Amino acid sequence: MSMMLLRVALPVGVARNFDYLPLPGAPLPACGTRVRVPFGRQRRVGVVVEHIAGEAPDPARYKSIEATLDATPLLPPELLELCRWCARYYAHPLGQVIATALPAPLRGEAPAQFEPPAVYVVTDTGRAQLDTLPARHVVQRALLEHLCANPATRAELPDTARGALATAMDRGWVAETRGAASTQFTPGVGGPSLTAEQAQAWTALAALPDGFSATLLDGVTGSGKTELYLRMAERALAQHRQVLVLAPEIGLTPQLVARFTARFGPRVRAYHSGMGEAARLQTWLAARDGHVDLVVGTRSAVFVPLARPGLIVIDEEHDTSYKQQDGLRYSARDLAVLRAHRNNCPILLGSATPSLESLHNAAAGRYGDLHLAQRVNTRAAPAITLLDIRHETLDAGLSAPLLAAAHRHLDAGGQVLFFINRRGYAPVLMCHECGWMAPCPHCDATLTLHRRTRRLVCHHCGYQQAPPGTCPGCGHFPLAPVGQGTERIEDALRRHFPGLRVERVDSDRTRSASALERLFDAVRDGSIRVLVGTQILAKGHDFAGLTLAGLVDVDGALFGTDFRALEHMAQLVTQVAGRVGRGTAPGEVILQTHQPLHPQLLQLVHDGYAAMARTMLEERRAHALPPFTHLVLLRAEAPDAGTALEFLQRAATALGNANGIDLLGPIPAVMERRAGRHRAQLLIRGPSRTALHSFLAAGMEKISALRAPRTLRWSVDVDPADLY
Repeated sequence: MSMMLLRVALPVGVARNFDYLPLPGAPLPACGTRVRVPFGRQRRVGVVVEHIAGEAPDPARYKSIEATLDATPLLPPELLELCRWCARYYAHPLGQVIATALPAPLRGEAPAQFEPPAVYVVTDTGRAQLDTLPARHVVQRALLEHLCANPATRAELPDTARGALATAMDRGWVAETRGAASTQFTPGVGGPSLTAEQAQAWTALAALPDGFSATLLDGVTGSGKTELYLRMAERALAQHRQVLVLAPEIGLTPQLVARFTARFGPRVRAYHSGMGEAARLQTWLAARDGHVDLVVGTRSAVFVPLARPGLIVIDEEHDTSYKQQDGLRYSARDLAVLRAHRNNCPILLGSATPSLESLHNAAAGRYGDLHLAQRVNTRAAPAITLLDIRHETLDAGLSAPLLAAAHRHLDAGGQVLFFINRRGYAPVLMCHECGWMAPCPHCDATLTLHRRTRRLVCHHCGYQQAPPGTCPGCGHFPLAPVGQGTERIEDALRRHFPGLRVERVDSDRTRSASALERLFDAVRDGSIRVLVGTQILAKGHDFAGLTLAGLVDVDGALFGTDFRALEHMAQLVTQVAGRVGRGTAPGEVILQTHQPLHPQLLQLVHDGYAAMARTMLEERRAHALPPFTHLVLLRAEAPDAGTALEFLQRAATALGNANGIDLLGPIPAVMERRAGRHRAQLLIRGPSRTALHSFLAAGMEKISALRAPRTLRWSVDVDPADLY
């Protein structure tokens, strides 16, 4: 007698799935459906991923599922297959991959039910009022006339009419119902006229055949890449298909949502971790069921299911924020390309500073390659000046020439930005008598002084303590802050520009997406004249009044330990430079440096990012580094260094040798001790993804079988973004 077993993926840290018996007499749950199952002494929610047919199993060997939680599959087949691919490619348990792909409520037993937004309709009383409403009630009349013609959600109402909605409901003129106000896309207002370069790029995009294509849109900041996103989206939406737009940071989503909503109407939703779980859930379900046309989200939105996929856009495709750094270490950019290929739809990858991987793909013909070399406003790119500060007296890292330039731009009515990628007041609290520096007791790092909160904070593990009153080493007083972070520069700027509004923008200052957007609104309306901040400010923002950017310290990135350090430095400098001169006034960029003759810095300033990228690609080829080879990083950490290194040595032995595969290490990590644990790493390099993954797949089971103390943790990072 044959019988069916259900193979269930559970969110547990083992690389296997679990077999259960179906409920007797109940319908067989389809693949992609959630089920509740017994698991040891617990109850777990998992997803059915396979039906196993065979001889009647021994009931004593298998347990039955306890409940089927979905009447229809929660995960569409396309998303389930994407999760399977992730599990194989990133060497991660399938159950944990699926958990990553789901909004938090769906990892439990929350119902997967889309709740249509409230739709407002005019009552009979309201219709009668239209004949008698006094002429002075302009807004209320406009509201009633609009709803008589088109019942609408709050988002679909004109801004002027929303304020009258509550009053109209209180008077019984308008009632709330549930349902879909609009069911299909209607073209919105047309976009601006295209420049000659944009028109040429749009002609190439419009000529793309139906089906999959990947196109790198390599355009300088301010060149109008977003307008091409909008036109490609309009083409997909006109075919009643959906669009997914990814941005690297939460702070970039409001302006993108606003741009797409202004063009296409209210069927646009956001999806990011700054939203409430209920809102994320409803966006996920609305996209899956086809109730929204366009989703704008951050990294995790790559897992949002689409009922009718028609286009994917990756804005700022070079940004390392697209790579998850813990758990399932996936690249949203790479997954987006895979999804586009599997859904047979186009994908656009846009950047002013494309990653070397994408440039390599374009050169190899795997991506189309379109260039926008001029800004839409026809203004020249801002002039970039290297400022030699070796003999300058610095005030909180600020030189007199940089401050003089700031005064000049402010006097002319402009806004200025001071950029440093370091939070806090000072990176080191030091005793000038004996050289003691405040250490983190858990990491190989010093504590950063945060003067606002009067705390010493480790930016690696989160440890905090109060600053000591005297030096613990020699008893000397006082201790001195050394170096500068955003807080210290903010204080100095308030002294130098006492009559102007100075604001700091970093993750300490802006904990929520709404707070960040309020700050950006104040920059756009000119209320904030002087900005100091970290890389949050470098990404995609359009501040028309910004005319000067001063990069306080670019030297650290010139000597980074990671082979991508120079690439990231060049991207950051170019992106910061792209924030200025986007309005009517010309822009200026000043780079303070102690290395004014550094060859890479000179090449970036004089020849631009594209030339430096070509040089870096040749260096990568010569040294057998990505994108010409492919990497997997095996990490281990334990309470002592010997345990982590010894485990990785045994892992290297278990992996063995293969032609073309290099095992580099094991060695201690760059920061060996972090959060009280010692870290080591083994780098695996292969000539191709196929060869590397064949080697890894053959060895993963051997590594998993290695005996190791319970205090040891290890992980696999495929295509690591850094080797830190």
